[in-house]
Amino acid sequence: MDEELIESRKNDHIRINLEEDVRSSLSNGLEKYRFIHNALPEIDLTEIDLTQTLFNKKISLPILISSMTGGTPEAFQINQILAQAAEKFGLAMGVGSQRAAIENNALKETFNVREFAPNILLFANLGAVQLNYGFGIDECKRAVEMINADSLILHLNPLQEAVQHEGDTNFSGLLKKIEIICHKLSVPVVVKEVGWGISDTLVKQLITVGVAAIDVSGAGGTSWSQVERFRLEDPIAIKVAEAFLDWGIPTADALTRVRNSFPDIPIFASGGLKTGMDVAKSLALGANLAGMAGVFLKAAVVSLENLEDTITIIEKIIRISMFATGSKDLISFSTGRIFKTGETI
Repeated sequence: MDEELIESRKNDHIRINLEEDVRSSLSNGLEKYRFIHNALPEIDLTEIDLTQTLFNKKISLPILISSMTGGTPEAFQINQILAQAAEKFGLAMGVGSQRAAIENNALKETFNVREFAPNILLFANLGAVQLNYGFGIDECKRAVEMINADSLILHLNPLQEAVQHEGDTNFSGLLKKIEIICHKLSVPVVVKEVGWGISDTLVKQLITVGVAAIDVSGAGGTSWSQVERFRLEDPIAIKVAEAFLDWGIPTADALTRVRNSFPDIPIFASGGLKTGMDVAKSLALGANLAGMAGVFLKAAVVSLENLEDTITIIEKIIRISMFATGSKDLISFSTGRIFKTGETI
């Protein structure tokens, strides 16, 4: 694809996410859950442990700054602020799709976040569909090496590509190609959706071919079909894109189904998480990391200080939720501390 077209599309995505209402008409499903309050927690709030180790990296706060951007000067400024905050709080972070920088080496620096976050768990990112459009193990290695990443995310976005004017829609045979990448790449491979959810049936297939972790990235947040709708000019294409506003598996449903089916695999919960309580509920439902994108993007474009304040609020909500459920650490927090409205406690 023309390099200028890719850069223009990335700038469009940033602008549209900041200026337009691109929310799914579905909720993330987390509002259906309530915590089981413990009036005598028998723990000290100051001693609650939020840390974990994942892919040999210590994470101080179980939050993932979800893959968003890169490939343009504006994106680099945003990534720099996000990386500084991730380093300060000990978060994990993913960059946006690195396809543009693979195809145009001059854009490599717009993804250079390791300089600002030397110690974080950092995820490289490519679209899995690009494995059908000339990319292979070499490009995956380049994406990882470009940012000194600890892991590679291969994202799945069939619906976005289908409504996109210039979309890549050949998703045939990708599972076998993902398997090759898992076996040949020196770092773990994570597979994520971009906001319509991953089913437990697909997760079984992905684990079988060697995928190390899953980001369920359910519905309830940004609808990328709606983002693409604001890039379209043809009225027929616009109406088609708008029809998918309520498409997808809500995040809470995707998370609980995958966690119940696969108790041992690392799972990241993203897709419409907007508050610290959304994050806390996701962790209690079994997520290893809770991912947020839009909330952090909007905070980062204001200032680093604003972003840090946003993270501090979320951290305090997680910590108090753990305290008030008698959970001394993340493992205990994910065992029976939450229930679905209407179910017997």
